[in-house]
Amino acid sequence: MTCQTNSFFILSVIMIYFGHLGKSLNLIQLEDDMDQLKADFEANRSNVADGGPVFTHKLTNWTERNEKRIILSQIVPMYLEILKKADISKAHVRNLAEQLTTLNRSLIDGSNKMQDLMYLSKLQISDLKIQRKAVNEMYSVFQALQETSSFKRKRSQSLKKCRCN
Repeated sequence: MTCQTNSFFILSVIMIYFGHLGKSLNLIQLEDDMDQLKADFEANRSNVADGGPVFTHKLTNWTERNEKRIILSQIVPMYLEILKKADISKAHVRNLAEQLTTLNRSLIDGSNKMQDLMYLSKLQISDLKIQRKAVNEMYSVFQALQETSSFKRKRSQSLKKCRCN
């Protein structure tokens, strides 16, 4: 996939993922709007392909539905930020911004989960008080791990038991 089609691919994935296709979204209009936006940003320049894609390669690492919500909750606001730099008086910019704003509202839980990850990444694990609290919570963490792994194991075992002919 070329970098010229990356923005359309990302937006299409976002729209399909949230079920907006066939409801209120005109995919042909959206593609036209993105083509006009590419022209506005001169996205067809030869140096755009340098360094590879910005977002699409990250989407492949996030496979589960809730995981995708987390990564998309970070990508969609970046597109909205990009559109702030565009000429909002143009219809195609407004249409794309409206679609992304609507989708962004449905990603709030993904954003909250991302904030949880950011909180964990900033924990000062070298702090003795944090270590003591973590040790006190370790049993609960083991319980959560067991629930997660036993759920997956039960699900895979039930699939193995079924020998449908």
